[in-house]
Amino acid sequence: MLEILSLIRQDGDPHWCRSVPNWDRGPWLETLLGYRRARGNARPRIISSHLPVHMFPKAFFTSKAKV
Repeated sequence: MLEILSLIRQDGDPHWCRSVPNWDRGPWLETLLGYRRARGNARPRIISSHLPVHMFPKAFFTSKAKV
C-alpha cells in the first residue's frame, strides 16, 4: 500500500520510491521517531499505523484525512 500511495503522490514517478526509504515516506505513527518524521514530512503526508480504530484521537474522525 505504501508503494501505491507513494506513486500516486508523485504522479507515477518511481524515482521517489526508489530513492527514499519506506520509513521516511510513510513513518509509523506508533513510534516517537515515526511521529517526529511524519510531522516533518511535506504535505500531503503518508503515515503508516496498525493502531486499532478505537485508539485514534477523536479529532481524526472529523478531519479531512483520507484512510
